[in-house]
Amino acid sequence: MEQGQRLGDFLRSRRARLTPADIGLRDYGGRRRVPGLRREELAQLAGVSVAYYTRLEQGLSHNASDAVLDALARVLRLDDDESAHLHRLARHPPRRRRRPRPERVRPGVRSMVESVGDLPVLVFGRGTDVLAWNRVAHALLASHLDFDAPEHPERRPNLNRLLFLDPHTRDLYADWQAKARDAVADLRLTAGRHPEDPRVMELIGELTVKSREFTALWNAHTVRVCSHHTRTYRHPVVGSLTLETEVTVLPDDDGQRLAIFHAEPGSPSHEALRLLRGVSEG
Repeated sequence: MEQGQRLGDFLRSRRARLTPADIGLRDYGGRRRVPGLRREELAQLAGVSVAYYTRLEQGLSHNASDAVLDALARVLRLDDDESAHLHRLARHPPRRRRRPRPERVRPGVRSMVESVGDLPVLVFGRGTDVLAWNRVAHALLASHLDFDAPEHPERRPNLNRLLFLDPHTRDLYADWQAKARDAVADLRLTAGRHPEDPRVMELIGELTVKSREFTALWNAHTVRVCSHHTRTYRHPVVGSLTLETEVTVLPDDDGQRLAIFHAEPGSPSHEALRLLRGVSEG
């Protein structure tokens, strides 16, 4: 999909979720031909011509000024993540690059992951391939897979593929729908940041074909950074446990992220995590 089409799809989806009443316009009644705001209404409120906004939505106008994009974001009531996504999409598409080499974890990062034995820790790449994990993370998320799978690019577990296509992973999350919404919103942001990455585009294409649930969430155009969250897991060995997750971008590694899972000290989940650590070492 071309960058201009992504921009147009995103703008249309944000227009469709607003009504004239939401932004203080008078609705004179009658049936509206399209849901949400009309192009003319959005253009007027943002202070641009209808013709210019139409070209922007059609992907025919590149490098819109920051002032115009900020005005559109204000009228569309975009949050910080959505506004940053809009700015990325509105820029000239990047030059097509040669197919990138398989992602690899730096030795120092790998050593850090392996040295953390008490908590689940993993590193995942731009396309959410698992690049490294310790034994506790493996026991928590994917004990049915080989522990050494991340070492082999052709066998690497993919967090989104597991989430939508693997029954074990679906059963693991007490609120699978919430996890799925967050995962797709985060993948939308990644696709905007790395539109030239064929691995990301191939993953999106595969999941669109194989999962109706993914397709529905993808078409909603929700964007959100998933940097920390709390989730409840239904683990088949240690039972229910609620874990907080902190996700950190590795600044020198082109989109790789480090995820650390932990539980509140003294809680039943903390004890379950201790039991899981024993299972992973057994």
